[in-house]
Amino acid sequence: MIRLRPGPPATVADLRRAQELAGLLRGELDRVRAAALAWRNGLGGLLIALVGFGLIRGRSDVSTLAPGWGALVGVLLLAAITAGVAGALALLRAAHGPLSVTPVATLPPAPLGEHREALAAARALRVGVRLVLLCTTLLVAAVGVTWYAPGHPAPAPVGSGAQVGVAGPEFR
Repeated sequence: MIRLRPGPPATVADLRRAQELAGLLRGELDRVRAAALAWRNGLGGLLIALVGFGLIRGRSDVSTLAPGWGALVGVLLLAAITAGVAGALALLRAAHGPLSVTPVATLPPAPLGEHREALAAARALRVGVRLVLLCTTLLVAAVGVTWYAPGHPAPAPVGSGAQVGVAGPEFR
């Protein structure tokens, strides 16, 4: 049979460590939410600047691109929008919590519940940052394709006199 006995009494250092840990747990969710707000604002500004730059400096009409290149720009932009929306939702989740109501009967004790929420918010923050950076990369790629992809071949000018066997007027 196993007998359990009390361990040694807690020292002053043990008590201080327990108080520090409890204090860190109490402020953990607030720190993660503040970080998520800062990341959301910073990445949002980056995307606004990038989209503005792309709209101002990129080609205004993708129909001037060679066949297939316009479709590539469309796919890149669709993927960028998808990643950007998913990233924005993840950052909002990290900053403001889930869009759900938890029944009171299933709520864990306060320190445990807040720690779980802080872990979930930190996970959502990491996912959101990665998705917004992916969105940024895809937008840069789309703008790069509009800048550097080959255009439609120019048609030969009509009536330029450059046709073989056609003589121009003679001047005397």
